[in-house]
Amino acid sequence: MRRLALVVATLLALAFPVATAAVTGITVFAASSLTQVLPKIDPGPRYSFGGSDALALQIRNGAPADVFASASPVQAKTLYREELVLRPQVFATNRLTVIVPSGNPARIRSVFDLRRRGLKIVIGDAQVPIGAYTRTVLARLGVAKAVLKNVVSLENDAKGVVTKVVLRQADAGFVYATDARAASKRVATVQIPPRAQPNVEYSIAVVADSGNRGAAQAFVRRVLSATGRTQLRRAGFGVPAQ
Repeated sequence: MRRLALVVATLLALAFPVATAAVTGITVFAASSLTQVLPKIDPGPRYSFGGSDALALQIRNGAPADVFASASPVQAKTLYREELVLRPQVFATNRLTVIVPSGNPARIRSVFDLRRRGLKIVIGDAQVPIGAYTRTVLARLGVAKAVLKNVVSLENDAKGVVTKVVLRQADAGFVYATDARAASKRVATVQIPPRAQPNVEYSIAVVADSGNRGAAQAFVRRVLSATGRTQLRRAGFGVPAQ
C-alpha cells in the first residue's frame, strides 16, 4: 500500500507541476502595481515591471518577453489584434484611491478638496492605465478641469506617483488601492466615491514569439490557479468570478 501511495503521489506531482514548482527560464513583463504580488505567486521567472504602455511598446519592438501582464485590457487587446500575444485573460481587478503623505499636511479630506488652489497633485500620464483611470474618476466627479490645474507631475506608472507623495514632493496622488496598501506606513488614503470608480481589470497573455511557450503557459496557469487567486486577494486585488 505504501508503494502504491508513493506511485500515486509521484504521478500527481508530474501531472500538476504548476502547483508545486516555480516556473523558471521565462521573462515576465508586468505592470508596476504587480511588483509585490507576482513574485509571491511564482518566484521563478525574471520580472520586468513598468508602465503597461511602455512594456507593450517594448514587446512591439521585439523585446524578449514571454508573458505580458497589463494593468488594463487595452494594451493586451491591442497586442492580440497585432498577433503579438495569444488571447489575453483577465486575472485581477483593482480600485483607485487618493494618497497623501503621512500626517496629511495639506489637510485633504475628500477628492473635492483637490480643487483647492495651490495644491500639488501628481497623477499618471494619460497614456498609461493609472493615468487613464484617474481621468475617468475626475470626469465622473465633474472636477477634471479644476484638479488638473493643480497637477505638477505626470508619471509613467503608479509607483512613480507613490514615490512623489512619499517624498512629499506632492500633496496628493491617484494610485491603485493595492499600491496604497503596500505603502500604508508612509501614506494615508482619501477614498474615492464608488460612483466614480473605473472598471480596473488586469490582463495576462503569452507573447506569441516566446521561445519557451510551454513555461510561459504554465506561468499563466499558475496566476489563474487557486494559489494565484489567493495571493492576489491577500495583496488587496479582486479576482474575477470563475
